[in-house]
Parts: sequence; C-alpha cells; structure tokens
Amino acid sequence: MGAGKTTVGRHLAEILGREFVDSDHEIERKTGASIPWIFEKEGEQGFRSRETAVINELTQRDQIVLATGGGAVTQHMNRQYLHQRGLVIYLYTPVEIQLMRTAKDKNRPLLQVDNPEKKLRELLALRDPLYREVAHHIVETNQGAARDLAQKIIQLIGAKTLK
Repeated sequence: MGAGKTTVGRHLAEILGREFVDSDHEIERKTGASIPWIFEKEGEQGFRSRETAVINELTQRDQIVLATGGGAVTQHMNRQYLHQRGLVIYLYTPVEIQLMRTAKDKNRPLLQVDNPEKKLRELLALRDPLYREVAHHIVETNQGAARDLAQKIIQLIGAKTLK
C-alpha cells in the first residue's frame, strides 16, 4: 500500500507503449461504485471476490501493464493468475514511506483506523511473504522517482523479455 504501483505502472506502460490497467479502477468502472463503498456494503471478502474475477479477466489479456491493489496477493487464485500469466514486479516499500504516501488518502478503507502505522506494519507482515512468493523480481521503491523506477524495472528484466 502506497508503493507507487499505479504511478510506476503508468510510466512503465508509457515507456513500453502498452496499455496500463489498474485492477482497482477496473473494479470501480465495472461496479459503478468506489472501493470504500464496496468495502462498506460487502465487506473485505465481497471486495476480494470482485477483485479475483477482475484479475482473472485482466491477466488473460496480452501486452498490458497491470497494477493491482495492495491486498490482491492475499488471495491464492490471484497469486496463481499473476505469477503464471505475467511477469510480476514487487515494489517493496518500507512502512515509514507507505505511511507518508498514504497519510491523507481517504480512499484506502483498511487505513481508516486509529493507528494507521500499526495497521501498515500488520499488513506488511502478512503480505510481504506473499509478494515475495509471487514476484519474479523485487524492486525497492524508497529511492528515485516513479519514472526512474520504471527505467530500473526495464533494465532489471531486460528489453527482450518485454517484447
């Protein structure tokens, strides 16, 4: 959460000349409802079911750069779809930076708690091993602008891999 998946993904897609898709935005487009509203009305499990259906659909498309919501990896099927159908880059971000980046963002239902730092630490403890399981590559996001990180990703995986 707050790793820059959408921002880095947009830059990566632009550099590669590919379509960029954000799974959370796709869920909102398909339902006509915001993520916080879905969480409020259907709970996290209702949202995760919708998310899995969208990730299944999106990972069957070719030549896209896909950014998922931070909790997508908590669902086994999502991890399978992502790892088997694409090249997964885990943007690792320390809690201190996540907290700074998400401090004023009201569109993150899981962080609307009394102690967001504690919640981010709990989420990272749960999600980090799952991200590492599904990732083909890990990139730390604590240094450099989003465009620089996109360039770093291209160098890391090699231009030939991306064609």
